[in-house]
Amino acid sequence: MAEKDAKKPTVVIVLGMAGSGKTTFVQRLLRELYEDDAFNPYAINLDPAVKSVPFPCNVDIRDTVDYKQVMKGYKLGPNGAIVTSLNLFTTKFDQVIKLIESKGDSVSHVVMDTPGQIEVFTWSASGNIITEALAANFPTVVVYVMDTVRSTNPVTFMSNMLYACSILYKTRLPFIVAMNKVDVVDHKFAVEWMSDFEAFQDALKTETSYVANLAQSLSLALDEFYSHLRTVGVSAVSGKGVDAFIEAVKESRREYETDYKAEYERLKAMKEQKAKEETEKVSSSSSSLVHSMRESVYLRPSGADDFEEDSEEEARDEDAEEASKEDDGFKNYLSQHKKKLDSKINK
Repeated sequence: MAEKDAKKPTVVIVLGMAGSGKTTFVQRLLRELYEDDAFNPYAINLDPAVKSVPFPCNVDIRDTVDYKQVMKGYKLGPNGAIVTSLNLFTTKFDQVIKLIESKGDSVSHVVMDTPGQIEVFTWSASGNIITEALAANFPTVVVYVMDTVRSTNPVTFMSNMLYACSILYKTRLPFIVAMNKVDVVDHKFAVEWMSDFEAFQDALKTETSYVANLAQSLSLALDEFYSHLRTVGVSAVSGKGVDAFIEAVKESRREYETDYKAEYERLKAMKEQKAKEETEKVSSSSSSLVHSMRESVYLRPSGADDFEEDSEEEARDEDAEEASKEDDGFKNYLSQHKKKLDSKINK
């Protein structure tokens, strides 16, 4: 790892279903990082609809976008206003990138809290742009916070795993599943279901709905996904497992450097090249337009010099003719005046 890259902070994008304890987990993680002298976290809130944030934010989307005004001005519902707010904030996200870069090696982690409506971020264009922009500039890790208590139901557990799998393959980044609320229910059952297919099948026997049959079939398909997945049991309330989670983030950063960094650098170079080509294309079109305008307005056609010479000669002839007419008129005036004087003298 180059020395310059080693100083870059690790970006932790935290996702999770509503009610999973995502924001409380972010608060706990920031607290643990602040208390360790080796770390200096930087917090970003991307939820424009939240009333209050239980942790100090360095960057808050609510300082830039007024969610209620967006809802009122664009006549949108809650989810539509969140998407639109994110879209508006994304147009200025390059400033956030520069702000993080300006911190240099003084920041160890950038922890980002996302909207509770998870699909608003994971499947929107703005969420994709933000994720790619961060991954192209910093070591980035995606964290999926899972509600362990609700996942004791095997069908709900499978739904969570499917969502986690879709996010992993969409973001193409190091991925950690933080099984939250282990202070209420231990996450060992989930780890067993992921490692032992038969154990999960036994749990599904109590389910009689058609969804259970679907979950049974999908469990085989997710076997490859489980083998490459990092899972950590945590408690946002008590702080249990947070140290193990921080270690998992370190491992994920190393994975980013070895497996993902080159791909994102390639994508970044492709986008920069495309932007350069588009700029050159626009510049070339503008130059051609200006050149054609100059030719049509400022450049004279062939034979213009001869045309000007002819025009000057005609002008001189017209002036001479006018002068001749003035001389003749003056002579006539003198002749008539002389006749009048002679007639007066004779009288």
